[in-house]
Amino acid sequence: MKNWISFPRSEGQASRQAHAALPENTYERELGKEGFFGPATHMYHRRPPTGWQSFEGPIRPRAFDAVQLPESGSSPWDAIELMNNRATRIRFWRCATDMDHLVRNSDGDELLFIHQGKGDLYCDYGRLAVTEGDYVVLPRGTMWRLHVTDSLSMLLIEATNDSYRLPDKGLLGPHAIFDPAALETPHIDEAFKAQQDDTPWQVRVKRNNQLSLIDYPFNPLDAVGWKGDLAPVRINWRDIRPLMSHRYHLPPSAHTTFLSDRFVVCTFVPRPFETDPDALKVPFFHNNDDYDELIFYHQGKFFSRDNIHPGMLTLHPCGFTHGPHPKALANMLTQSATGTDEVAVMIDTRDALHVCDSAVDVEWTGYVDSWKG
Repeated sequence: MKNWISFPRSEGQASRQAHAALPENTYERELGKEGFFGPATHMYHRRPPTGWQSFEGPIRPRAFDAVQLPESGSSPWDAIELMNNRATRIRFWRCATDMDHLVRNSDGDELLFIHQGKGDLYCDYGRLAVTEGDYVVLPRGTMWRLHVTDSLSMLLIEATNDSYRLPDKGLLGPHAIFDPAALETPHIDEAFKAQQDDTPWQVRVKRNNQLSLIDYPFNPLDAVGWKGDLAPVRINWRDIRPLMSHRYHLPPSAHTTFLSDRFVVCTFVPRPFETDPDALKVPFFHNNDDYDELIFYHQGKFFSRDNIHPGMLTLHPCGFTHGPHPKALANMLTQSATGTDEVAVMIDTRDALHVCDSAVDVEWTGYVDSWKG
């Protein structure tokens, strides 16, 4: 437990409850620690905090269009790296053909988010069918390959030198958001047994971001059984039952799906809008003071963003205030629809993300100006 310097105060015109009953003609901005988990103060401004006239420098908000990225071969080690830091590597992989080799990541756990397509993942533990909207967590050292049914495109999120865990759900109990019983593990089924033959296979192992090649005169995915509490798991965003509050706009941390030591992965799925007339119906303005925020837009209509389509990513580096675009801000307290219609993956990283050249090649440089209306 951190012993924060804490002295709650109120000065001037302020709301008694964050994200609700704002003073008339004001806009709320949250300054917080630990990415919504620590102490925070709420400021009330006369004008939107994103009403800048110009914005230059390395912390400017950025957007990238992964739809424009080329097909990247039949190996995850061919996937196009978009961003990285010491705790993660974020890659985008278009795979149209079956993998003709096996891979093993010895740098950390791998998280696959299936953006499009479907297929079968064969690994040490058996076979696992995968399809659009699936998360697949592959523990460090798992040997695997993909059989492609429909051309796959995926976001790959490596937990470098670390593991993925489930968030602490506290008072909600262990079955909130999604029941761990919904996590599916691979099966040693007939299809898995049928691929166990004497065909030579190569395993490409990544360690320190370098490859080692190991050749076998047979298929090493030859397990006949296993037991234990470590295995790849799959869950689809449709299995997630988001937290809701009709009187209070919940922070992104309420939608945490997986976490590592230095970053969290959150999932935004369709949910009803808040119905209390005083409650905010859009994300509140907030400072990025401890985390870089990366969002991958999977499908739907992204109600707080303009000119964003599925397959794009936005990066909000630590150090500036951001929030809804002007069109969304007009619906701050009223919404014509009954709920959101969006699916997105958010990665909040404690360490600054380095943007790779391949991401710069598909950057929409006008994103920083989209807050001007």
